Parts: sequence; C-alpha cells; structure tokens
Amino acid sequence: MISIEPKEISTAKLQGYLQGSVGPRPIAFASTVDENGNPNLSPFSFFNLFSANPPILVFSPSRRVRDNTIKHTLINARATGEVVINVVSYDMVQQTSLSSTEYADGVNEFVKSGFTAIPSDSVKPFRVKESPVQFECKIQQIISLGTEGGAGNLIICEVIKMHIDESVLDENGGIDQHKIDLVSRLGGNWYSRSNEGLFEVEKPLTTLGIGVDAIPKFVRESSVFDGNDLGKLGNVEALPTTEEVAIFVKENFAVKGVLSSDDQEKVHLKAKEYLDNNEVISAWKMLLSEWK
Repeated sequence: MISIEPKEISTAKLQGYLQGSVGPRPIAFASTVDENGNPNLSPFSFFNLFSANPPILVFSPSRRVRDNTIKHTLINARATGEVVINVVSYDMVQQTSLSSTEYADGVNEFVKSGFTAIPSDSVKPFRVKESPVQFECKIQQIISLGTEGGAGNLIICEVIKMHIDESVLDENGGIDQHKIDLVSRLGGNWYSRSNEGLFEVEKPLTTLGIGVDAIPKFVRESSVFDGNDLGKLGNVEALPTTEEVAIFVKENFAVKGVLSSDDQEKVHLKAKEYLDNNEVISAWKMLLSEWK
C-alpha cells in the first residue's frame, strides 16, 4: 500500500486519486442566470442531499486547477442567490457532458447541448425539461474552502419547489429507481448507470465541441438518433472535410452499399452503429456522405 500526504503531490494528481476513490457521485446539473438573465448550465459531481427538513442540497463548483479561475455557475450563484438543480438520467448523459464544455461567457449551454429550457415557478433560472426531477432552490450560503486551484465552494441550497416526471413514479407514487435510471460520476471518463453499471463518456475538456445546434436539421430530427447520439455528434471540434468524406466512402465497401440503397433510414442506422461503437468521426462521415 502506498501512503500519500496531499501536499507532497500535485493538485491534479490528488484530484485524480480523490475522484477515483470517492464515488460513485451523483450529478447536480445546475442551471443559473447572470444578473442580466442570461442562462448558464453546467454539471457538478461534488454534490449530495444533506437534509430533508428543511430540504437541503449542496454542490461545489471548484476553482479550476489549471489556472485558478472560477466558473460561471459560482459567479451567477453569488449574484442572484438562486439555482435549479436537475438530476441526470442515462438518456441525457452525453448531452450533459457536452454542456460542460467551457464555452465563452454568453454562450447558451442549453442551445449548445440541445436541451429544452422551461420556466421555473419560483426562481429565475430555467429548468431542464429532459431531466426527470428538477429542484428549484434558494441559496442559503456559499462557503469558500480555499483560494488556490482545486478549492471547492460549497453552495448550500434550500429546495423551495420540486418537479417530478410522472413517468418515473411507481404504482404507489414513489420514485422507481429502475425507471429514473440515474447516472453518477467516478474517476477519469468513467460513469455508473444505476440500472447496469460502468460506462465511459469522453470528456469535452480539451476541445470546443460544435454543439447540438450545429448538427444539420435532418440529423437532429431523425427518429434514429436519441439525445445521447446527438451529444456525441456535438462533441467534435470540427466536421470532416469533403475530401475526408470522399476517401471514407471510396475505401469502405459497406458504406457504398448503404448509400446506393438511397434509403435515408439505412444511412442513419449505419451512422448509429458507428456511434454505438464510439466511432463518432466515422458516423459523421456517413451522415455527410448522405448530405453532400
């Protein structure tokens, strides 16, 4: 067994050990607005329930390790004292991950990740329609845990109203854990699905994803693709070039066969097959072969 004193290793390495060993952690999909009403949406896995009477949720936007800056969620929470915490089910996990891309100030993560913003009843931040449970919260207190990169900021939230999708309820009106199908975070790219176990989601941290809003309409509206598929497609830095698409078609006999069928659903199903195997660029080449 190795023994480690936190101050003897880098913050990044320490964070890796902590996140890899303390989990699975639930995800707070936090919706806030700035002083001018502009929305922000971001997931946080330093999150949990701490009281039922009063109902208290706590999540922590940490200072960035690489440059010690703070996140828009924290800035907005301090300015407005309000937040909506949306829970994350498996059906929305890829889009949720895409929303964590560090887009510039003023970019609407609802639009980039393809989620639907709906008004709250008692607070200004919007709710995420696709989330099965949404908590409207007033912020009681924000506690800074440090001033260096990696330091957390505990946002203590009192739930003043909650919204539950009837589809996740059992026959007695309680939440059915199979139906709600929650996901949680572990270390690295690893997540846990309450119904099935471990799976990976590629982190959108080193690139700026094009976003779901940049996906052609014929793909967004296809019955073949779900929200997770759109999240994967939106998490690419750039689309393949015309030349790359042409080479892909020329070198792939199976693709030629699908394209020659002149059947859009078959093309989309082939792209879906690539997505299921996490071959996102190949999926894009398949779709652009049809589009062009």
